[in-house]
Amino acid sequence: MAYWLIKSEPGTWSWDDQVKKGVEHWDGVRNYQANNNMKAMKIGDKAFFYHSVNEKEIVGVVEVVREHYPDHTDKKGKFGMVDFKALAPVKTRVSLAEIKADERLKDMLLVRHSRLSVAPVTDGEWKIVCKKAGINP
Repeated sequence: MAYWLIKSEPGTWSWDDQVKKGVEHWDGVRNYQANNNMKAMKIGDKAFFYHSVNEKEIVGVVEVVREHYPDHTDKKGKFGMVDFKALAPVKTRVSLAEIKADERLKDMLLVRHSRLSVAPVTDGEWKIVCKKAGINP
């Protein structure tokens, strides 16, 4: 199993929206690196759901339930999407500031490439953030 972090602006698609929908496709990604990360996702992989913009914090965990397929919102057909199922909210939200303050997470892509909307998370990073969030890895 691999781990990921996916970002969304809460005013566009929030954790609450994901929970209400249950399973939903992750469309609209127009960055090649983020798209390649989604191509690497497999069913059963887990991801942190991160509210970007003003909140800048991890708010929940989702699971990949459908692997990469064409994004219906991409008229040129270059990008794809995956489907995620909401698993659970975190018990304690983990802010970007808290992640940056932890020396063990200094190499996390969320810190080094903060604009990337879909990024891999290492096993070690996953465990550290899960502990901060009050959830089981």
